[in-house]
Amino acid sequence: MVSTVVMFSLIILIFYFMILRPQQKSQKERQKMLDSVQKGDKIIVAGVHGTVVGLEEKTVLVQVADNIKLKYDRSAISTVIRSTTDASSVGKTS
Repeated sequence: MVSTVVMFSLIILIFYFMILRPQQKSQKERQKMLDSVQKGDKIIVAGVHGTVVGLEEKTVLVQVADNIKLKYDRSAISTVIRSTTDASSVGKTS
């Protein structure tokens, strides 16, 4: 009886550290990325590359070409590439 409880608790512990905890961590990182999107950032949405020109609470307005703007849910964003002003100051040290 005791060995069964120990084995069961060991399996649950392994399951937590191998599956649940890493997934929660990556979910938090993705949410942080989506919350930090700003105007001027270059993003990739469903394979479409564009620049953020407008932001709302749950959507982004993406300019993909001259006079062509598409509205997407924030959750559809797969990659965020910071605007050039932010990227130029990343590698510099004082």
